[in-house]
Amino acid sequence: MSISNAMQTGVSGLRANSTAVGRISDNIANANTDGYRRSFAQMVTTTTTSNSTGLAPAGVRAVQGTNVSLDGALRPTGQATDLAISGSGFFVVSRNPNELVESNYRMTRAGSFLPDENGYLRNAAGYYLSGFPYREDGTLGAVDRNRFGDLQTVKIGDVQMVGSATTAITVGGNVPAQQTGLATPGDPFLSSAEYFTPLGVSERLQFSWQPTGTANQWEVTVSDSTGVDFGTVQVEFNASGADAGSPANYTILGAFPGFDTATGQATVDVGTPGNPQIVTIDFGAPDTFTGMTQFAGDYTPLKIGADGSGTGSLVRTEIDERGDVYGVFDNGKRKALYNIPLAEVPNPDGLTTTDGNAFLLSRSSGPVRLSGAGTGSAGTITAGALESSNVEVAQELTDLIQTQRAYSSNAKIVTTVDEMLDETMRLKR
Repeated sequence: MSISNAMQTGVSGLRANSTAVGRISDNIANANTDGYRRSFAQMVTTTTTSNSTGLAPAGVRAVQGTNVSLDGALRPTGQATDLAISGSGFFVVSRNPNELVESNYRMTRAGSFLPDENGYLRNAAGYYLSGFPYREDGTLGAVDRNRFGDLQTVKIGDVQMVGSATTAITVGGNVPAQQTGLATPGDPFLSSAEYFTPLGVSERLQFSWQPTGTANQWEVTVSDSTGVDFGTVQVEFNASGADAGSPANYTILGAFPGFDTATGQATVDVGTPGNPQIVTIDFGAPDTFTGMTQFAGDYTPLKIGADGSGTGSLVRTEIDERGDVYGVFDNGKRKALYNIPLAEVPNPDGLTTTDGNAFLLSRSSGPVRLSGAGTGSAGTITAGALESSNVEVAQELTDLIQTQRAYSSNAKIVTTVDEMLDETMRLKR
């Protein structure tokens, strides 16, 4: 190796160790940055080819990388929209809400999300959280999990639940067997069921269960909130056998249009003149226990199941470990709004680091897949917590000392070669 080559080797060492110090500095500076991934510089020997001696030393260079696959510790914050991941997945974010250009999407582990002035969830770096929106029927529909095109920005502000009309009501509960067959039957048991008009207005149907002087026999009357009867049905319950306690048969008393004695279902029109609203009321088919029953004991208030809902405004949001964002509305309803997927790539350490503690896809990382939280290796989501940096400060300070010593040693090579060149220049004198 010539004197000149020796100096170049020393210079390469200075450059490589300068890069290493820069990586260590970044790590220490971001030791408290949520979701930060430790970066590093790995030293790689470089050589040149010599015709006479084969491989000749030519110095060292620093190859930079990021330790993405190592998780940081979770710490609770109490903020409902702070999100942390336990697993290998990433949140998908974008610089602008509802980004249309797929190349502008990024991935991050920094989950400090808060609603902006428009209600969109945005983290401290200014990136907006993306998710798959739920449809009105409570399903996600067909979504492409191998690209970002079906994602929308998660919005939890100014969300309204549109009222929908009730079309079906199921009635369950228990009437006491000992109240029937008495010489003087007691008073009826009264209950009601809420339903909603097409405009989301809440109304109620009334049910009167009157015991009769015949054992195991009741008369149920259905009426609207104003007291207008739709009709009365006699219900006889089974007193023995495997079906004891279930309805045996239904008999219409007088007129009850729309009641089907074979199924135990009544079809009533609760609408106004010119604006019909047909509601099906299911009391339970004969010889089944899906609806009303009669057993000895206390009267059990009716358990009503009804579709439809009133108009409501969002009160708060809840996010579960599977990434489902639920809205709780002031009408008492709870509705799924979004599903937050977790992005996975074959080689997380091959992702390209970008501004704002985020990552971009690269050839080294491989293609992206948007997995559901709680499935496979993607991990689960913890609401009310954040993931800390995966930097260990003690290790970084130790590395800093070692790198400083290496830098000083390479600097000594340069000064030594300088002295050798100076001595060579004196040979002419």
